[in-house]
Amino acid sequence: MSAKLEQLSAKLKDRLGEKITRQTVAFDEVTIECHASDYLAVSKLIRDDASFKFEQLIDLCGVDYQGYADGAYEGPRYAVVVHFLSVSLNQRLRLRVFAVDDAFPVLPTLVDLWPVANWFEREAFDLYGILFENHPDLRRLLTDYGFVGHPFRKDFPMIGNVEMRYDPEQQRVIYQPVSIELRNNVPRVIRNEGVHS
Repeated sequence: MSAKLEQLSAKLKDRLGEKITRQTVAFDEVTIECHASDYLAVSKLIRDDASFKFEQLIDLCGVDYQGYADGAYEGPRYAVVVHFLSVSLNQRLRLRVFAVDDAFPVLPTLVDLWPVANWFEREAFDLYGILFENHPDLRRLLTDYGFVGHPFRKDFPMIGNVEMRYDPEQQRVIYQPVSIELRNNVPRVIRNEGVHS
């Protein structure tokens, strides 16, 4: 580990103390975890503290840990992973926070600290069903308004539940249960390459 990463790790441990539940270094980047109840406090501190200055949130995504590590994982199911960048100090940080309730995953919004979190959180809501408390406009971003479910959840069916098509008789788009014809994916012709007859 480089001296810069060691220094950042030490400062994080010193300033955040018990708010950090786990800290690792992988791929030349520090990753910290905290409880959902400390999510906003930790985020505000790493943004405002002169030792960190993480003024840019560069990514936020949802993660579904169902079936992780071939089913050996037994922790909370949903997490949000946030990537931060300090331009002034030239350092990066990854923060992972798990939602407490798997049936109803809720985390606080970061929109008040980093306005760019708006669309990232909408995407995590749309695709994983993670709700962000006090988000100013939490609605679907990538799927259709009538879409049922969250397509990046591990238990979402691969073919989906409904399909849409234009009905010329009703002159509008309609939704109906998925109708997929079973097909044989085995090749009909088997060639013996290199064999001359």
